[in-house]
Amino acid sequence: MGHRILVVDDEAHIREVICFALEKAGHTPIIAATGPEALTRFHRDRPDLVILDIGLPGQDGLDVCRAIRKQSDCPILFLSARDEEIDRVLGFELGGDDYVTKPFSPRELVARVSAIMKRGRSPSEAAPALARGDLRLEPDAHRAFFAGVEVGLTGLEFAILRLLAARPAQVFTRQQILDAAYPEALTVSDRTIDSHIRNIRAKFPHGGVIDTVHGVGFRLGPCRAAE
Repeated sequence: MGHRILVVDDEAHIREVICFALEKAGHTPIIAATGPEALTRFHRDRPDLVILDIGLPGQDGLDVCRAIRKQSDCPILFLSARDEEIDRVLGFELGGDDYVTKPFSPRELVARVSAIMKRGRSPSEAAPALARGDLRLEPDAHRAFFAGVEVGLTGLEFAILRLLAARPAQVFTRQQILDAAYPEALTVSDRTIDSHIRNIRAKFPHGGVIDTVHGVGFRLGPCRAAE
């Protein structure tokens, strides 16, 4: 089943390449060339995913991401002409789901879109809720609650937390988390996982939802609200 995907880039040629690849894969692209136009199209067309260039003139992609995240957990895949770690980390900490550096392979970009849309989704069978301490995850509804309060998570954040919650006693290495979060065997740095873990922890400031096991990886924390 295809998805509606907002493609935001100020270069017409890049938009055309992306849109052609998406249409070939059965998706419906929606285009925008600037930050303000992207936000207008996002509110009007309600896409399932946003492909967002960081280097937009004026209101850049990071600003657009901040604006979207104030009201939506719609998946965001960043594009950037630079492969600097600070850009990548900042993008993930703002709530981005993936990051692709230009020049890119249209086939790989579509594969990453497919991987993002598959995360945390199980349309063929009902998935039971997971309750661990004060944490509750509802996989089918893609909703997370802590001490009865809903917490907004991106698709990748939800997938990581669900993986840890499903086996609370297990310590997962970064590679195991990468393999689960990026099932298409795409090339992704393990530093990416650290960024998402920090982002999840920031949304549960008193919860202790993820513990670090130094030299090994991560496991689910006690998931108890502060007294």
